[in-house]
Amino acid sequence: MHSDLTSLSPAPADLPTNGARRTLLRNALGLAAGSGLMGTGLSTWAQPAAFPDRPLRMVVAFPAGGATDILARLLSQSMGNYLKQSVVVENKPGAGGMIGLEAGAKSAPNGYNLFLCALTNQAIAGHLYPKATSDITRDFDPVALLANGAHVLNVHPSVPAKNMTEFVAWLKASDGKINYASQGNGTLSHLEAELLLQTLGVRAVHVPYRGSSQALPDLIAGSVMFMFDSVAASQPFIKTGQLRALAVTSGQRIPVYPDLPTVEEAGVKGYNADNWFGLYVPKGTPPDIRDRLSEAVQKALAEAALTEGLLQKGFVVHFDNAQRLAAVTASDRAKWGSVIKTANITL
Repeated sequence: MHSDLTSLSPAPADLPTNGARRTLLRNALGLAAGSGLMGTGLSTWAQPAAFPDRPLRMVVAFPAGGATDILARLLSQSMGNYLKQSVVVENKPGAGGMIGLEAGAKSAPNGYNLFLCALTNQAIAGHLYPKATSDITRDFDPVALLANGAHVLNVHPSVPAKNMTEFVAWLKASDGKINYASQGNGTLSHLEAELLLQTLGVRAVHVPYRGSSQALPDLIAGSVMFMFDSVAASQPFIKTGQLRALAVTSGQRIPVYPDLPTVEEAGVKGYNADNWFGLYVPKGTPPDIRDRLSEAVQKALAEAALTEGLLQKGFVVHFDNAQRLAAVTASDRAKWGSVIKTANITL
């Protein structure tokens, strides 16, 4: 009697009988065979999709239409072609680039969030906003060095100087009486002028504006006498003769103005204000994904059409790897920190 009691207990409703289990197994194996998965194993179903399998985002810490934005939009289009996914540019301007920096730092480190950094501006802002919650070195991994976007030294046509030598002599003779414009207090435009004045050992009166669009009309009108500004913003007025370009700030001449010397070539020894741009990702992004992005950048910047488009906007392509970008980052930070300290610039 007792040996038959177990046969009287029904099987739980959620557990299939032996026959049902055999039927389910046959169906599963048949599906696997029909799908061509038997040879590779059922674990193939769990393999992750290849990167990237959806659009990427590229954060820019400056408004649309500026030099950083122009570079980002040209680069993102070409990168997208190689990655076979769109790269969407997202502008996050404000606070000298710190708002965009923070937005980039808080993004997921999965390769889908990129930060195109106006590196030299960011190096300056890092010193002027010491309480900032994000840092380009601490919170990001470098991907690739991109380009140098030199600024131009422009003067009003009434300035009695046709070249840099005459300009330096005029500055020294008018020590402390000449006023100059900048894109704003603490911007690269401001610091380039301060570096020149420190190098020459002369003084001038700083008049800060809120960007080139506000400063250039006063420079053209003669309310201020000189200004360092981007090629993209200055070019139309140089062409019409409303401004006179004397030199470029970078360590080498730029193709769009091949006859325009660098400030150092023109006689100011030791002056170099390269304006670097680099691509970063949030700290912790996997190395293989960083390598994939760097490869896409290198291929994009090798395109003749992209290179020519950047040249016309005043950029010179300088692709290099993550290690080189990290070295430039450290060098820029040290250099501009010294200029800021000497000039006692605060915000």
